[in-house]
Amino acid sequence: MAEHNDLGKLGEELAVDFLQKNGYDILETNWTFQKAEIDIIAQKENTLSIVEVKTRSSLEFGLPQDFVKPKKIQLLVKAVNEYLISNDLDLEVRFDIISVYKEDNELKIEHLEDAFFYF
Repeated sequence: MAEHNDLGKLGEELAVDFLQKNGYDILETNWTFQKAEIDIIAQKENTLSIVEVKTRSSLEFGLPQDFVKPKKIQLLVKAVNEYLISNDLDLEVRFDIISVYKEDNELKIEHLEDAFFYF
């Protein structure tokens, strides 16, 4: 597997651990619908968090969250609508980004709640 794939997988594992330590139940990881993939679907109380994980080896080219583009957001919205319908869920939905990046030879995690709105 390519090194960037390994880093991305590590970032997603760290994000899952981070969310669990902060009281979230992980419902799904890498859930797909058509062309969309949701990295993490987590729930805390009555809120369903749709989490996009962005991992970078450095901040040289910008913050990880800067790489979530409108097309990706559109795909996430379509996927989460399907997830809610197929699982008959009536929950608040929030879109989050967890960025994982190296800084001073250490991996940093930043959780951006309500990173973008879909309506």
